[in-house]
Amino acid sequence: MKTIDRISYKKSTLVSFFLTTIMLLMFSVSDAQTAPGLSGKLRRPAVYQAMEKVADWQLNTPLQHELTDWTNGALYKGMVEWAKIAESQKYYDWLYQVGEKTNWQLGQRKYLADDHAVGMMYLEMYRKYHEKKMLQPTEERLDSIMKHPSHASIKNFSYEKGNNCTDRWSWCDALFMGPTVWATMANVTGNKKYLKFMTKEYKATSDYLFDTKEDLYYRDDRYFDQREANGQKIFWGRGNGWVFAGLAIIMTELPENYKERPYFEDIFKKMAIKLATLQDSSGYWHASLLDPQSYPAPETSATAFYVYGMAWGIANGLLDKKTYLPVVKKGWEALIKAVHPDGKLGWVQPIGADPKHVTSDMTEVYGVGGFLLAGSEIYKMLQ
Repeated sequence: MKTIDRISYKKSTLVSFFLTTIMLLMFSVSDAQTAPGLSGKLRRPAVYQAMEKVADWQLNTPLQHELTDWTNGALYKGMVEWAKIAESQKYYDWLYQVGEKTNWQLGQRKYLADDHAVGMMYLEMYRKYHEKKMLQPTEERLDSIMKHPSHASIKNFSYEKGNNCTDRWSWCDALFMGPTVWATMANVTGNKKYLKFMTKEYKATSDYLFDTKEDLYYRDDRYFDQREANGQKIFWGRGNGWVFAGLAIIMTELPENYKERPYFEDIFKKMAIKLATLQDSSGYWHASLLDPQSYPAPETSATAFYVYGMAWGIANGLLDKKTYLPVVKKGWEALIKAVHPDGKLGWVQPIGADPKHVTSDMTEVYGVGGFLLAGSEIYKMLQ
């Protein structure tokens, strides 16, 4: 199950000062750990080499979470996009083996978006192999949800027993885990009923959690009135990364003439404008978007998702190349610096519901998934 931070989000100024100092010292030596031979240049051979290095490290590293866990769902999506580019069949073979082990089933919790994320990979594998077993379990789950939709409120978010708010997309991460699967199912099957449900639920969540003054998403409604040490609102780096990357995936699947497409494009563009202003001089984004001084270390999962989304936006004509290509370039160079000599991606913030401190040795599968998404989209963009 997803690990949840149930402790109220508080920190003292003194503790924050010492942690900031430590993180800055650690960050100063991170470049020395960069994998030799890798280049951050936006050239297809260099991008390919970096993705291969990171993907191979992951294939040789045992997964620590349940195979149907949301963490792995993000990894699989990045891995399948890399597999489309890679010259070796081994990545598709690895993904196929995962599907066989899970019997192509989603997670056990019927409504929880976290348990749906693996469906993105299943549907991509169905596109390649056309084996009904890859599609049917996810199709049955979504059909069941539409037939018996949850009527839970998305307000008053809580993990307390008896509160079923997570039966709907009541937290921003869910906008990556859930609607991406629904949009892909609509495209794969040609059935627009999945788009109708997805759009309705997406709007309910987005209209509630999107801050129109900052053009960023709150993690959930517990953070509406909380503030960072510097007095700014709390907008989590990876949390907004989930949304931004999710929008790119969703719009990839939407028909060009879909009447609600402008709704998703508008949010995407607004977020891109804001996010471009929050990239630091080294090319990274941080765990807290509006209080990077309290979280000065790089955060590569958020950075990867933003680089992916902006590269997708450039390639698909939604973002101005002259404005955003430098942002993508700087972000990709920063991500390359976070790759260890063995291919491990460092500076990945650990699991949690809000900004947390991160070190160069920390990694997680969703960070790798984001890295492969970013690299794959850059690779296509350069074509």
